[in-house]
Amino acid sequence: MKFTQVFALMALAGLAGSAYATNGYFSHGYGMKAKGMAGVSTTNTEDAFGGANNPAAMAFAGNRIDLGADLFSPIREASNTGAFGPGTVTSESDSEYFLIPEFGYNHMMNANLSLGVTVYGNGGMNTDYPALPGFGGANLLGGSGSLGVDLTQLIVAPTLAYKVAPDHSIGIAPLLGYQRFAATGLQGIAGFSTSPGNVSENGHDSSFGYGVRVGYLGKITPTVTIGAAYASKMDFEEFDKYSGLFAEQGDFDIPENYNLGVAWQATPAVKLAVDYQRISYSGVDSVGGAVLPNFFNGLGASNGPGFGWDDMDIWKLGMEYKYSPSLTLRAGYSRTDSPIESGNCASNTNCAEVTLNILAPAVIEEHVTLGLTYTLASGNEVTMSYMHAFGNDVSGVRPPAFGGGVDRIEMYQNSLGIQYSWKM
Repeated sequence: MKFTQVFALMALAGLAGSAYATNGYFSHGYGMKAKGMAGVSTTNTEDAFGGANNPAAMAFAGNRIDLGADLFSPIREASNTGAFGPGTVTSESDSEYFLIPEFGYNHMMNANLSLGVTVYGNGGMNTDYPALPGFGGANLLGGSGSLGVDLTQLIVAPTLAYKVAPDHSIGIAPLLGYQRFAATGLQGIAGFSTSPGNVSENGHDSSFGYGVRVGYLGKITPTVTIGAAYASKMDFEEFDKYSGLFAEQGDFDIPENYNLGVAWQATPAVKLAVDYQRISYSGVDSVGGAVLPNFFNGLGASNGPGFGWDDMDIWKLGMEYKYSPSLTLRAGYSRTDSPIESGNCASNTNCAEVTLNILAPAVIEEHVTLGLTYTLASGNEVTMSYMHAFGNDVSGVRPPAFGGGVDRIEMYQNSLGIQYSWKM
């Protein structure tokens, strides 16, 4: 299959949807080798996903094509105690399985220069809570019918990497993004919007955006490799159909983020690696903007409320063991704090954050992963990875304007991925 054909298929497949909400709405990793090590990727030179991780790594990746897909299963539940009567009402999102493709290509122009491309779903949010039985078709936020959102983000990242010295490289990847969004069941909060007709039930809207990722990789000793990468905020067009929901008239950008990593080849068979990642959700008003006091300015306003997400600091630890010349085993663990905090309206501390984040309950804090790569006689590879995100929940007081009571959101996740790699 020609590269252009593979790329076209992956671009179309990527548009089919992504539903990651693991580290906020970012994935825990990109590329199955990284996913098998809890997302550790800054120093990884063994695949063509540098456009999503560290462009500089592509100078050491060789000629290859990586084509993979993840079956991702997030289990989300939301409940309220008090707003619908003396008891507790609970709703579980019906959308539980998503197929998420990814693709990488790298070509060495000469011994020092590489050109490539990475196509990946950056992340997303997708929930689908049915109406509460026995309440006349009302949902958890007081609207009618199914309640939820559908956010998909696809990024195409051409890469250029250059070895400035035999063991050191720099790289750059322009980030070209496409995203689409839809919301249903939000009629109950439309009255708090500056544009009530652009909050819910408007079908899918789409927008395009751009940014850049740059990186460095250095093999500072025969056994120690370090790396660093920075991605600017991706500036997207506004979602016009939802200009009454997101702050700044429907603006929804992807926040800047950066990662640092170090890998140690402890023995010829064992490699240990650590990554630190920072995601600056506070730099995107529609996500990181405070709920209060901004809520009183109106949903969709230039100074309107976001979802109140905190910036995230994520630590990832991975291990790789070469069991045999043809079989490599991996494992990993990552830890962070939920970007959504508990709230108490009596003190106005994070009030309404939990309520609004019923739509996107990104409360995961811990992941464990396993993975393996089997090298075929041809030299091509089959890689698999498994991820489990431990369940976590957050509770907060619902503002009286939304009916009062206490809201609770919770989630756990599993994913199973496979990737085939051609070495050329």
